[in-house]
Amino acid sequence: MKRDTILIFEDNPIDRAILVELFQSEYKILEASNGKEGLALLNSHFSSIAIVLLDNLMPVMGGFAVLEHLKEKNIPNKIPFIMITGEDSPEMERKGYEYGIISYLKKPYQAEVVKQVVYNAVGWFQYKTQLEMMVKKQNINIQKQNSVLRQQAKKLNQVNEILIDSLSNIVEFRNMEPKQHIKRIREYSLCLGNSVMRLYPEYELTDEKLIQIGWASALHDIGKIVIPDSIILKPGKLTPDEFELIKSHTTKGAEIIQHRIQLNDRVIYEYAYDIARHHHEKYDGKGYPDGLKGDEISIAAQIVSLVDVYDALTSKRVYKVSYESDKAYQMIINGHSGMFSPKLLKAFTEVKAELEHLLAMYRDEG
Repeated sequence: MKRDTILIFEDNPIDRAILVELFQSEYKILEASNGKEGLALLNSHFSSIAIVLLDNLMPVMGGFAVLEHLKEKNIPNKIPFIMITGEDSPEMERKGYEYGIISYLKKPYQAEVVKQVVYNAVGWFQYKTQLEMMVKKQNINIQKQNSVLRQQAKKLNQVNEILIDSLSNIVEFRNMEPKQHIKRIREYSLCLGNSVMRLYPEYELTDEKLIQIGWASALHDIGKIVIPDSIILKPGKLTPDEFELIKSHTTKGAEIIQHRIQLNDRVIYEYAYDIARHHHEKYDGKGYPDGLKGDEISIAAQIVSLVDVYDALTSKRVYKVSYESDKAYQMIINGHSGMFSPKLLKAFTEVKAELEHLLAMYRDEG
């Protein structure tokens, strides 16, 4: 059955009417004035519902009570949920993301923002579902066709690459990262990694490992999808509480990779988990989240950490202008962006020109 219906949980008839007016020309609309009524509609029309707009504060049964009821059946992982709220609370937003909602709509509504958020959510969820079906089908094929296991493993690796590419593109779009950010991080990681491999054989890097690190690096900031927009896109200085919350993208990213993303390549999974969690650790132990020091930090995480800083310095962000590559290079070498291993800095120096070439090749427009 085609998913062509929007289910709206909203007790305020005026707000509900606004949402109906926005979408009734493109979707069938189901309306509920409280959580209990909405659950009944969800159960009876489950297969046709494309997205749920869920008000936080409702009589009889509020938004979080609805999510708690649906958690056991993992419903928010089967249909996208967007929470509606008039509040501005990072704690409430974090709680919602933990329950599985994928975005927030703030009152009073801005029509174009509401429509874009809903369209993006529906499109992303449909694509995610298709990818999950692809992975599931190919896993079944592996079990049934042992005679072609090697060929199927290759296809699974291709799906991993598609999945990583898709998820990293979602992170870029969600966080308004520069368009080529993920591509640059991958290419920079391969470039710096090759330099480390040539100079320091004790790290036991190989061409195959560098390719795996390159793919894994694309998910280094996946945890940012659970950080509220108000913090990710804030142009000014973060408060201490906001900074603590944004630091949690490292642990949240590791949790997402561990529990939410099905990476069939065990080595890429281990690199991705390690890089997501540890790419903000520093060689002097002053990083986060675990305060690792020296070579307690894996060489993969060290490589991605340095190139992530290089890309951040040479890219324009909502909170800063971009620096020229020479200025960024000096800031890193002089320790203005945190301490890195002397070995890593030596390898970085060796490929300065190559990194500048990659920056020019994959520079964002404007």
